[in-house]
This record gives sequence, C-alpha cells and structure tokens, in this order.
Amino acid sequence: MENNQEFNFLGKRSTEPSKNLDVFPCPPNISVVTFESDELTSFCPVTHQPDFSKIVIEYSPCELCIESKSLKLYLWSFREEALFGESLASAIAEKVFEATMPHWCRVKIRQNIRGGLQLEVLAEKKA
Repeated sequence: MENNQEFNFLGKRSTEPSKNLDVFPCPPNISVVTFESDELTSFCPVTHQPDFSKIVIEYSPCELCIESKSLKLYLWSFREEALFGESLASAIAEKVFEATMPHWCRVKIRQNIRGGLQLEVLAEKKA
C-alpha cells in the first residue's frame, strides 16, 4: 500500500510536544490497535509533585489509525500539566476517539506508587 499522505511529524525533526494526532487510513483486517508506554508524566494539581505512569491505549479502528510519532509527542504534552490521573485518562481517551472515530477506545493509566498508594484508571468511550 503506497502512502501519499503528508504527516505533520513523521520524518521531521521534533523538539517539542504537540496536542495534535496524525492519522492514516486503516489497512484491511485490523481489529484492535494497542500502544503501551511507561514514559507518561504529569504532575499533581494540588501538591505539584510529579506523577510517572504507564499507559495502555487500545482502540478498534473504523477507518483511521494513529501515527505513533504524533502519539509520542501528544503524550509528551502532559509533562507540564497538572491533572489527576482520572482526568488524564479521560482527556487521552477523548482525544483518541476524536482523532480516529473508532468503534471503541480504552485508556488505562497506572501511576507509579506514591505515598504508598497505587492508582489505576480505565477510561472507555464507545461510538
């Protein structure tokens, strides 16, 4: 399959985060796409202490898939944002859904233990 699509980030030097996601047409026979990273960072809106998290993004594409470099830059954009883990998962699920209009998407965030507590959040959105 030849791709004549112009991407905003792929193949270009990127030195800062972005709130944009690039997408491309979904190839045939793709039922679920999963991305995982243990490099998601944000900080607590109350204490301003950093939160380090693992994230798993899953979606069932209808017509569009997310280009991975743009996703990496999008996740990087949360580094300087003050969000509770629940708000973070919800915002990412909304953005994935908005960008791809999938059958469904799930975003699972598991924050590193801080203060003796483990936080795990699951945000889901369906068409």
